[in-house]
Amino acid sequence: MNAFIQASLLAAQEVASLIKEGSDTLFILHEQGFGGDISNGVDLKAEAICFKHLSPFGSIFSEESGWMSPESSITIFLDPIDGSDNFISRLPYYGISIARVTEGKTTEAVVCNLANGEVFIRTEDEYYSIMLHAPENKIEIMTNVSAKIGLFEKGPEHPELVKKLMMKKLKFRSPGALALSLAYAPYVKYVLFLGTMRPYDIQAGLYLSKHLHVISDDRYILISADKELFEQIRLIVEKEYF
Repeated sequence: MNAFIQASLLAAQEVASLIKEGSDTLFILHEQGFGGDISNGVDLKAEAICFKHLSPFGSIFSEESGWMSPESSITIFLDPIDGSDNFISRLPYYGISIARVTEGKTTEAVVCNLANGEVFIRTEDEYYSIMLHAPENKIEIMTNVSAKIGLFEKGPEHPELVKKLMMKKLKFRSPGALALSLAYAPYVKYVLFLGTMRPYDIQAGLYLSKHLHVISDDRYILISADKELFEQIRLIVEKEYF
């Protein structure tokens, strides 16, 4: 485990401890963040923790504050709380998304589900998961051939496409945390997203799932382990919806 991954896990563990304390300050609304959403106390506190641990490893570009340090050849894309609305609503699907990009090439990605402690990690040499309380135990990530549903982030914003997917019996959920959903791509039938492509939302998740069938452009993201299903959904999106 390299130093950057270790620092990322230390940050995630500290944020998890912060959340466990349950201070009311985590739920306070602040000003609009760089990404356009209103920042919550948990967003800003988690961002400060991540900056403390990760700033020695590159220039941090965060959803809440934008550039937190001068730009350099190494950029760390950070979403300190992916799914903060879920956190505020006490829905257990929220986490941290971290991607390290060196001269335009992603070299490490960490996505942590703070609600259950599951962490997905990819480096140039390894791809595995761990539990935040037992980071020494690496878990092989296997494709879930028994999956029954996909994940369609922002699905309610595209009712016509929802109808087309339902006509094909392509069930899905819209859990509201894009980085987590991209990380969980091997476990579900497919992941679909239509919306604004922001690097702190997608960089880590796309790198984690790069071994699957993937389309990612300025219109949509589609990921699936099943080539036939991937092509079926791609045709629905490109020929029947756009």
